[in-house]
Amino acid sequence: MGHVTMERATFAAGCFWGVEANFRKVPGVIATAVGYTGGNFENPTYSDVCTGKTGHAEAVDILFDSAVVSYEQLLEVFWKIHDPTTLNRQGLDIGTQYRSVIFYHNEEQRAAAIASKERMQKSGKFKQPIVTEIVPASTFYRAEDYHQQYFEKGGMGGCMLH
Repeated sequence: MGHVTMERATFAAGCFWGVEANFRKVPGVIATAVGYTGGNFENPTYSDVCTGKTGHAEAVDILFDSAVVSYEQLLEVFWKIHDPTTLNRQGLDIGTQYRSVIFYHNEEQRAAAIASKERMQKSGKFKQPIVTEIVPASTFYRAEDYHQQYFEKGGMGGCMLH
């Protein structure tokens, strides 16, 4: 076995179905799971989170091979697939569960996320300030099975795909 290059990344960028579908296309992404994180109570259900009162964000947990895809490249995908300037909202989905968040797993990810956010802000790509939060990863609660790889199961509706 060579050097282990498996790392975790966790992002929230609106409805998790579309976010997961986008990251699953990225070469080097080994596995993804949708779930809830960043909130203040244990084992929330989808209906709990949908109230917007639990504090959790709909997020995607990504296992990736950093020899194939860098964390920076994943950040680029993250910025591309949602609007990081709308507070607690993506399109028609409104609520704190849809907030834009980068949950970092280590100091390198934190530094990369901050640098990436500053670059995006200066790039002029977005007219408004970026409101994305950059916070330490906390417990990730896997969503109910029917949410996993939702679009691959032929699920439609709910979230908008970009």
